[in-house]
Amino acid sequence: NLRYQVEMADSGKYQINAKLSELIYINEIETVSMKSVNALIIDKDNEKIIITSDKAIFNSSSYMTEFNDNIKIIFLKNIITSEKLEFNFNENVITISENIMYKGLNTTIKADNIKIDLITKNIEVFMDNPNNKIELKSEK
Repeated sequence: NLRYQVEMADSGKYQINAKLSELIYINEIETVSMKSVNALIIDKDNEKIIITSDKAIFNSSSYMTEFNDNIKIIFLKNIITSEKLEFNFNENVITISENIMYKGLNTTIKADNIKIDLITKNIEVFMDNPNNKIELKSEK
């Protein structure tokens, strides 16, 4: 079992846990390969984002984290599933890609990418090819 907890510059917290982990060094930087991963991001307003995945790579120097395989993100009353998520700790941005399904209160969205700014709370949904359409389904 491994657990890292980091205080964020804007008074938030980032915590990541794994059932299995292995320390590896890439360019003399300690990197942690993780399996069965749970992460929690809490912002200054105490709003939470919960991330689970089968795998993750965590850079213990920059706190940048790449989650892979069977990802589930829960925030507010929304659930996003995908196969890849990158958390850029320095920019406070989450980028989600590969097989995305977004389920909100009454809406389901299929897209190639979702970008979440953790400071402004802005969410950008877009396709790799701008000629392709985002699938939006409203449920009543």
